[in-house]
Amino acid sequence: MATLTRQLHPQLKGECHIMGCYEQCILLINKNATLPWFILVPDTDLIDFLDMPPAAMHAAVLESQSVAGFVKNVLGYPRINFGAIGNLVPQLHLHVIGRSKTDACWPAPVWGNLESGPEYDTETIALWQQQLIENTGLQTL
Repeated sequence: MATLTRQLHPQLKGECHIMGCYEQCILLINKNATLPWFILVPDTDLIDFLDMPPAAMHAAVLESQSVAGFVKNVLGYPRINFGAIGNLVPQLHLHVIGRSKTDACWPAPVWGNLESGPEYDTETIALWQQQLIENTGLQTL
């Protein structure tokens, strides 16, 4: 199971809440509650997703797919944006973002277009964490 054996990049640590972990990745959620923007941080020192060994890459994709299913089926977002950009934060991380035609950035990408918004309250974080545990096998740290 992934753990916080590696330090999270300061930007990830400052902009996100830690939700828990899976076998391969730590799961974070961006504090900006405008959109459900989950971030999975694989347990690796590599900086590019496509450099990961196939088994680790496959595990990270399955965990991302599980979070995407939660965003679609539990939170009700019809679209998912998925990416491993890493231009500003060099630590390898994967974005799983719920999108809809009525969101604040549609149809533009969220990167560079999402304005500051309210932060999640502790009740929502706790509820989603519990739902992720029940629906995706998330483990608490």
